Amino acid sequence: MPALTQDEVLSALKSCYDPEIPVNIVDLGLIYDIAIVPVEPDQQDVTVNMTMTSPGCPEHVNISAQVKARVEQMPGVRNATVNIVWEPAWSPERLSPAAREQLGIEQ
Repeated sequence: MPALTQDEVLSALKSCYDPEIPVNIVDLGLIYDIAIVPVEPDQQDVTVNMTMTSPGCPEHVNISAQVKARVEQMPGVRNATVNIVWEPAWSPERLSPAAREQLGIEQ
């Protein structure tokens, strides 16, 4: 089995949503970094550094659990770790063009 790529992880994470915003977390710009470390033949550990739209986001536990579960469903993933980070702070500039369109925000 070939090694997992960051693009594959991002694609999988497009199925994860902030329940308060009808846009996936990738297009919201919440994913800051993905590290993939081989641990044994055909197995990898994945670490996702992500943020929330605000430090007081009440859904941070649910969203990070959703991310962990989704990554661990991917073939070849032994373990997933999700780190919530606050630097740099999230801002609407991180929204993808698709998210801006979906939310009706001018580009």
